Amino acid sequence: MGKKGRLAMARILVTGSTTGVGRNAANRLLEEGHEVILHARNAERAEDFGGLAAQARVLTGDLGDRAEVRRMAGDLNAIGRVDAIIHNAGTIDDQRNETSDGLLRVLMVNALAPYMLSLLADRPARLIFTGSSMHRGHGKVLEDMDWTRRPWSSSSAYGESKLLVTALSAAFARRLDGVICHTVDPGWVPTRMGGASASDPLDQAHVTQCWLATGADEAGGYWHHMRRQRPDPKIEDHDFQDAVLTRFAEMTGVAAP
Repeated sequence: MGKKGRLAMARILVTGSTTGVGRNAANRLLEEGHEVILHARNAERAEDFGGLAAQARVLTGDLGDRAEVRRMAGDLNAIGRVDAIIHNAGTIDDQRNETSDGLLRVLMVNALAPYMLSLLADRPARLIFTGSSMHRGHGKVLEDMDWTRRPWSSSSAYGESKLLVTALSAAFARRLDGVICHTVDPGWVPTRMGGASASDPLDQAHVTQCWLATGADEAGGYWHHMRRQRPDPKIEDHDFQDAVLTRFAEMTGVAAP
């Protein structure tokens, strides 16, 4: 550890780092002297790294496929234990899409893949999940997590996936000894997913992620632009957290801690 608990040099995986917030996070971490592991969905997308790939290792894997997540975790462990994972990758679907495993794709990419990768990786000391202000106010998520009984709503399905990953972070904080877990709301930023009309600054969206991943002296929590916030009350409900872990274990085949 360096001054004020900051890691002098950390090994950090940033998922979804070909563009946008993840790309900016990777660049900042490299500039600070950390060892960065980049991630792209496939080899074709990895070509987008260009010269950045010469400064970092690159992993590929479709986070919408359970087998690929398992394979990617194995590739990660072969590199060596990481100090932190920034779970940056995410998606929003206009229509209800399923993975090859029959799971809701937006749920798999945004929440189930972070669950699997966090547990299959050789126990990182810090886990940084990506949340959203859209996680608030969803009342029926446990009743129809995969959206088979309700009329499809792209924004609600996305918001529920962010509620679930935020609950996952809180549950891991309780159950994983020695692991600090944070959820960061990067804001509505003009990325490929956020769109050009997004109102928050892209150049600030990665700052909190990087700060928390590299040794900030802060207990786990929910953050937005360097400030701790109170999440939806369900996040602090241990029964809700435990129910999410139970369902995630069933869906992924990865035992909950």
